[in-house]
Amino acid sequence: MNVKTPPHPGSKKDVSRQGGCFHKYLFSKILRQTLSLVPSPSYPMPSVTVENYLKQIYLLQQGGELAPMGGLAVAVGVTPGTATSMVKTLADANLADYAPRAGVRLTEAGTRLALQVLRRHRLIELFLVQTLGLDWSEVHDEAEELEHAISDKVLEKIDALLGHPDTDPHGDPIPPSTGKPRQQKLTPLTECTPDMAGEVARVTDQAAEFLQFVDRQGLTPGAQFTVESQSPTADAITVRPHNREPVTLGTAAAMKIMVKVEE
Repeated sequence: MNVKTPPHPGSKKDVSRQGGCFHKYLFSKILRQTLSLVPSPSYPMPSVTVENYLKQIYLLQQGGELAPMGGLAVAVGVTPGTATSMVKTLADANLADYAPRAGVRLTEAGTRLALQVLRRHRLIELFLVQTLGLDWSEVHDEAEELEHAISDKVLEKIDALLGHPDTDPHGDPIPPSTGKPRQQKLTPLTECTPDMAGEVARVTDQAAEFLQFVDRQGLTPGAQFTVESQSPTADAITVRPHNREPVTLGTAAAMKIMVKVEE
């Protein structure tokens, strides 16, 4: 009688049975074997909760405005009361300035930490797409977990491996190791007029369904297009991606696509 030998614990075959765990296993294996590094920082790191709050506050306060507490609570998935308590803790640690009934803004120290988290997140997303071959619509959630698990030393190796990129797969700017991201002059697709030509630069909605929709329409970052028509009455814009059929987008969808317009 033939008896199949069970897969050795930790083998690729064994890990693949665990579904979503396989990508994390492969990620760790590649880093440890090819980079010969173990992600175990020797200095105190902010907690996962603190890092998540700092990142979301940074994203919400873009444009110089205070991050609204209601929006922050939604972004981190907690009640407004819980968000307020955490923001007060961040303020006590000099990571944020809290204005009751107005909102919150990061201090210089909080901004530095938030940019570090964003740098890890976006570099990991690009690594997962370019090196491991994951689809761009699924890497956001993976990066949300992995961004808290690697050291700066490993991150810089990933950065070098990828050629020191400026943007992630969705076109979001990757913060440098020091300082703030370089600002790009981008325009929402909704502001483009007929016969205007440009290039898709960034997709701001990273929900898997929307990214898959954009991909099917040929409007991913780097895609060239020409605006065929715009109808305020129909609340829609029609664009022709290069070498593809025209596609009509509603204003709500087009606002999520940022473009570089030809001068």
